[in-house]
Amino acid sequence: MIEIICGEKGKGKTKELLGKVNAAIQTANGNVVYLDKSQKHMYELNNKVRLINVMDYPVSNCDEFVGFICGIISQDNDLEEMYLDSFLTIADVDTEEEITKAIEKLDVISEKYKVKFILSVSKNEADLPECAKAKIAVSL
Repeated sequence: MIEIICGEKGKGKTKELLGKVNAAIQTANGNVVYLDKSQKHMYELNNKVRLINVMDYPVSNCDEFVGFICGIISQDNDLEEMYLDSFLTIADVDTEEEITKAIEKLDVISEKYKVKFILSVSKNEADLPECAKAKIAVSL
């Protein structure tokens, strides 16, 4: 399952995502991972959440990002949820076609490994591809 929090930069997507992850850790039976483009939010996250700075790794396109996600999942059989802040930046996707491809791949991974993905996307709802619009949980 994929949920998307969308809106332009500065609308409060990260704050919404941090609230969701910190609430989820209270009821999660498995592990929770938060992927970001920096360590900036380390002290805002519950200490049970694993923060990974994607920029520390040589991920330079969507396929490499999906491989990176699969690597994380393969190392943690108890992984329940993954929160992806600044999704377009960390997944290195720009075009509507790339966004669609990334979401479709995450959908397959989510179904196969039973991991829920929550993404923050810096785009207005109207600018997202159709496959993403159905997954919007919060539009800011």
